[in-house]
Amino acid sequence: MKISGNTIFIPGSTSGIGLALALALKDKGNTVILGGRRSAELDRLTAEHPGLGAVTIDTADPASIDRAAKQVLAEHPDLNVVIAMAGIMQTEDWHRRSDFLDTAESIITTNVLGPIRLIAAFVEHLQAQPDSAIVTVSSGLAFTPLRVTPTYNASKAAIHMLSESLRLQLADTSVQVIELVPPSVRTPLMPGHEDNEHGMPLQEFIDEVIALLEAEPDAHEILVERVKFLRHSEVRGEYEQALAVLNASDPH
Repeated sequence: MKISGNTIFIPGSTSGIGLALALALKDKGNTVILGGRRSAELDRLTAEHPGLGAVTIDTADPASIDRAAKQVLAEHPDLNVVIAMAGIMQTEDWHRRSDFLDTAESIITTNVLGPIRLIAAFVEHLQAQPDSAIVTVSSGLAFTPLRVTPTYNASKAAIHMLSESLRLQLADTSVQVIELVPPSVRTPLMPGHEDNEHGMPLQEFIDEVIALLEAEPDAHEILVERVKFLRHSEVRGEYEQALAVLNASDPH
């Protein structure tokens, strides 16, 4: 993915990694369109950051995705990058049905069906664009799981394999498939995460991601140094150690 000159739509970019990445990519000379559920929040952000575009979208709602895609493509026919950033993370206890089934279904709807529906909405358009890319967002927890977030871990493992498979299918097109694999980052993804001493500072994460995108435009995965402990634990023969370290530091 080239680092500048793109037109980029980022659903799930009104806070956290999504917003920070949107601002960093805008600063690199890209046209960036924010996507989020709350129109008032989008209005506030576009007022604070002139030059950003915004489209209301609920990635858990197929009709909302279709409406947003039509609006984005009508207003930005040169769109060439979609970053499927939206996601939710919740703790669960799988000992009792009532403590996990509803959250599990909600997480899968947002974290797995959401990106699938987003890709479906834009994939034909992207194949007609030069230098186009789909950026998926998995997690270090796709490779080494956190005990208290079973469905989140599973959803991100699904996104990893979807990314690998989609890259194979689209190899005969102009569309690059890039998987961003964050470690724990200090964002409001879950209560307390912004102050989690074990999380990577948000700006430090974004700076490293931008540097990697700039240095490795053909990369399949964007891996900051801190996530490699989780990403490669099994290959290194250190899975049990990584599992113990990750879950010992679990604040929940």
